[in-house]
Amino acid sequence: MANPATILSLMVLLGFVAATQTCCADLQQALGTQVSFPDQFQYQLTESSYNALQEADLKPTCILRPNTANDVARAVSILSTPKVYRKCHFAIKGGGHNAGIGFANINDGVTIDMASLSSVSLSSDQTVALVGAGGKWVDVYAYLNTFNLTVAGGRNGNVGVGGLLVGGGISHFSPRVGWACDNVVNFEVVLGNGSLVSANPNINPDLYLALKGGANNLGVVTRFDLATFPQGNISSTLLVSDGSQAPAILKAFTDITTRPEFDIHTSLVTTPIYNSETKAWSIINIAVYTEPVENPPVFAELFSIPNLSRQITIGSVSAISNETERPASNTLFATATFKPSLQLMLEMFDIMDKYFSAFTAPSGSVQWVVGFEPLVAGLIQPSRGVQANLFGLDSKNIGFILLLSPTWSDAASTDAVQEAAREVLGLLETHAESRGLLQKFQYLNYAAPYQQPLESFGGNKLQFLRKVSSKYDSGRVFQDQVPGGFKLWQ
Repeated sequence: MANPATILSLMVLLGFVAATQTCCADLQQALGTQVSFPDQFQYQLTESSYNALQEADLKPTCILRPNTANDVARAVSILSTPKVYRKCHFAIKGGGHNAGIGFANINDGVTIDMASLSSVSLSSDQTVALVGAGGKWVDVYAYLNTFNLTVAGGRNGNVGVGGLLVGGGISHFSPRVGWACDNVVNFEVVLGNGSLVSANPNINPDLYLALKGGANNLGVVTRFDLATFPQGNISSTLLVSDGSQAPAILKAFTDITTRPEFDIHTSLVTTPIYNSETKAWSIINIAVYTEPVENPPVFAELFSIPNLSRQITIGSVSAISNETERPASNTLFATATFKPSLQLMLEMFDIMDKYFSAFTAPSGSVQWVVGFEPLVAGLIQPSRGVQANLFGLDSKNIGFILLLSPTWSDAASTDAVQEAAREVLGLLETHAESRGLLQKFQYLNYAAPYQQPLESFGGNKLQFLRKVSSKYDSGRVFQDQVPGGFKLWQ
């Protein structure tokens, strides 16, 4: 005889699947061909557009691709309508770049693909760009280039607008204008009851602040209004070096990060990569200068280090950001933040070298990708008011952010790589903490599902977010019906 608990679980599952099918039928009746199913091209197109294979492997019952903000409002109203016979779970997909499983897709639920909301326009005085939440940054930049303007947005132009902004957003221009979300002057957002509202310093100001780092907890943002600024060509240098140059490169990185007067045109990502097949490191530096200067003095030390190849490009923001899209891969994100210390970076590199060289994946190969990014004054001093974002950073938080983003060839190794990534990051954090060099802040857009970036904001920020959620989402739609992402109550 079957276990009663097993029978109950099966009944709940069958009821949930039936409820979702009813939701999809209601959405199709209301929104027609904007709703697609597994045997249809549009469904398959969305499923093939994720950066991480683990996200693409999730199979929603149906996918909605709304054409307008009002379509989103109508959909959320349908999904959130309380009925005894259903409670529909759904996910919200922007660019689909985040590696967190379930962050932008869902099994046996509804995925709302925002890709059709991708329009870009300018206010009459050209000081504000009105950007659809489903757009990609490369298209935003291309439109604004014609006016010699730009906005603070993604460094990789193929990243989606919406996800980057509600999680913070590091831009090439961040040392000058702060986090990308600091530059949002207005959000157009659908609340849990299906209403379409604005949030800005004058209208719903608490919601306005909460959306600057609050992720998908408060509503579905359909449009971001972003402050523009004049911008011409910029310079980008791609350096590839042998792993033996790590000490010199990490010294140059630290010297750039800790300069008494940080050059606000500087954007740098230093990425050591360990290849499990060759058992060797390589190091990639992407050094961007937001003026058309081929050899800016700020990078002189870095550029003097012997390299395997060096490629310099001077061009528009859209051209520099238009990176070749890579095929979807098995990948993950995890992050930590540290105080500046060359000795710490060298010790961390040694810890990772020993760990990665000893690790053997059950099947296939692993590329251990470790990104270092400066956390500098422009990211910790609000550029547009004292409540520019939720992060609570100040001058003592200057340092660097680490993004651990391994990729692996065989899904059979997924569990082992995920466990190893968590373990090695824990070793780095423990070591840094023992030296008083670990910071609490976890950048939400880089955080792993097991991490707690909302709690890392410090102070009463989580309490504030819960209060705003209770005010604008009293039905807990985005807490209970949108399971993916970092929730306010866990």
